[in-house]
Amino acid sequence: MRSKVLAFGVAAALAMAVAAGCASTTETPGSGATGGASGSESGAPTKSEYVVGYSQSNNAEPYRAQLNIQLEHFIKQYPDLKLLPITDAQQDSGKQVAHVQNFIQQKVDVLIVSPNEAAPLTAAVQQACDAKIPVIVLDRTVNTDCYSSFIGGDNVAAGRKAGELAVQLLPSGGNVVELQGILSNQPQIDRDKGFREAIAANPKIKIIQQREAKWLKEEATTVMNQWLAQNLKIDLVYAENDPMALGAYLAAAGRGQEKAMKFIGTDGLAIPDGGIRAVQQGQLAGTFIYPTGAEEAAKAANALVHGETVEKDQTLEIEGVTPENAADLYAKFDFSNK
Repeated sequence: MRSKVLAFGVAAALAMAVAAGCASTTETPGSGATGGASGSESGAPTKSEYVVGYSQSNNAEPYRAQLNIQLEHFIKQYPDLKLLPITDAQQDSGKQVAHVQNFIQQKVDVLIVSPNEAAPLTAAVQQACDAKIPVIVLDRTVNTDCYSSFIGGDNVAAGRKAGELAVQLLPSGGNVVELQGILSNQPQIDRDKGFREAIAANPKIKIIQQREAKWLKEEATTVMNQWLAQNLKIDLVYAENDPMALGAYLAAAGRGQEKAMKFIGTDGLAIPDGGIRAVQQGQLAGTFIYPTGAEEAAKAANALVHGETVEKDQTLEIEGVTPENAADLYAKFDFSNK
């Protein structure tokens, strides 16, 4: 009897040891949290695969479509990262909130968000933070600092650079029309602010009209046609992104008036119908490369899941595109063969 009891006790002890060992290697998805504490540096066990969710504000914009392509490319550089299908909010903040909440329910290891609008997405980002999911806010800000990293360009600086170019192009002053993105978008607010600050250097430069064109070429073409139908004297068109600048150019070209004015955009994508090529072809007087941040986002995601720290705010450089450097910049940023 004693031997049977002893054997039973040994077996029970072994079972408990095995169970404890199994528990020590079990990890709940998303447990990396805001500090990315799921990696080897923290002493916590690693996983063979970490899931990344990306909520995109609107795939219809060429800039955002290119951002998606680049993010997929750079995520593949990290074999243990898995990018879920990118969601498209189609400029609908309510839809994007639902996308973010779905990623939270899936317990992704890292969440990347490009907010359509700051205010509506703030609570959703906070929910992810509360769920201990590291959040990378990409390109557009939210009204909370409960995120692991913000990655994006300085939109005030982008607008200011466009304004400085306008001052160079209109040394004697002139009339400017401004095509704006979605008015509630922070990039629109910031680019408008920077542009107006810069053109204040020449009081003879006047903004005679400004209209929302929602970042879209078609909307900008419609607005520009309306302005031209009013026979406005326009010396320069400032569009807060390249598709709107090219939409305005198409409208002017349709009336044979494109040579009577200058066009400035922002984004500087190295794609056939992007801003860099448009500068090469003489359609735009200049544009500015607003970096997608895709490479930095992939790097940050990898760092977070492995318990490494990342910079809280990563502000990326804005580079100007001119007829002189356009060819070199196109070759540098062309992802079509990567």
